[in-house]
Amino acid sequence: MSVYLDHAATTPIFDVAVKAMTDALIKVGNPSSLHTEGRSTRKDVEDARELIAKSVGCLPSEVIFTGSGTEADNAAIKGLFWKSGKRLILISAIEHHAVLDPARWLVEHEGAELIEIPVNKNGVLDLDFLTSLIAKRGDEVALISVMHSNNETGVIQPIAEVVKIAGDIPVHTDAVQSFTKTQLSYQDLGVTSMALSAHKVGGPHGIGALILKRAYEIPALLHGGGQEREIRSGTLNAPAIVAFAAAAASKNYDANRVNELRKRFEEGVLLSAPDAYINGVDAQRLPGISNVTFPGTQSDSLLLLMDSEKVSCSTGAACSAGVHRPSHVLLAMGHTEISAQSSLRFSLGANSTAADVDFALSVLPKVIERGRAANQK
Repeated sequence: MSVYLDHAATTPIFDVAVKAMTDALIKVGNPSSLHTEGRSTRKDVEDARELIAKSVGCLPSEVIFTGSGTEADNAAIKGLFWKSGKRLILISAIEHHAVLDPARWLVEHEGAELIEIPVNKNGVLDLDFLTSLIAKRGDEVALISVMHSNNETGVIQPIAEVVKIAGDIPVHTDAVQSFTKTQLSYQDLGVTSMALSAHKVGGPHGIGALILKRAYEIPALLHGGGQEREIRSGTLNAPAIVAFAAAAASKNYDANRVNELRKRFEEGVLLSAPDAYINGVDAQRLPGISNVTFPGTQSDSLLLLMDSEKVSCSTGAACSAGVHRPSHVLLAMGHTEISAQSSLRFSLGANSTAADVDFALSVLPKVIERGRAANQK
């Protein structure tokens, strides 16, 4: 038996998405062509756009298809910055690198100033810090970017409150982890832009979406044919787009069931390792993500030991050139470098089962014991 508990990294593609993509792959026609085949493919794309819009609570004209969630984040961060004419960027201290890195790139190459908004010990944004900062320097702020939920801990952020505090300042949110997993309405949140990704919701790799207010134009990253409101040129990937929409509209993800599985898992973890603790446990979290710190261990060793027991999970930390680094998310939550490197992320998805949870729990005591022994050498 092997158990996959890394759905926050990517989740298996749904059967309905496979069928939609397969059907679209055998069709001919560029969606920008005016002949019959082109118009047929364009209709498929626009039908998919409507499905995505309905799923996230926006207008179809506000959906801009991209090659990934990362591209959507980059387009928003850079585009909003360039459009504003201002220099100050505010992001949360726990952003995914798809937001963090373009913001830092703008500092290095475009003369931006970057301030990271702190979070509390549960990983929730410090709204008082943001309020004070906006009161002092609000007229200098080009944009604010706060993720809807964190990819490492699953902690959901108070985006609607951020929008209220921001006033007229554009607000972007990376909602890649939240889409289809929890209540998410672009219209209700009031953000300027939002990033989505297909492979987190049972769709294929290589397709995402930027949700951007209608008639709100930003400079393009890609120039060419003028597709997607002239913000994202390039021939539309119709097969991936229709598969993305099929997955998003499928209702395959049962949040209540996944939440119960996570509770079952966390209760079992604390029985096996009473000194372990769940990061963000007192905050509102996504149903399927559990980030656990196991004192006295090294997370990369635990990951490999779990893998040897046929359980796939994640450290949730950045690695560069094979060098393990502590998670900036956990450090922002008050972890030391040692404790931040003693944590694993387990994430469940639509096809996770109680048997998956129980198998992972059955191998965990042995893995922790071996991990602690290796750490003492």
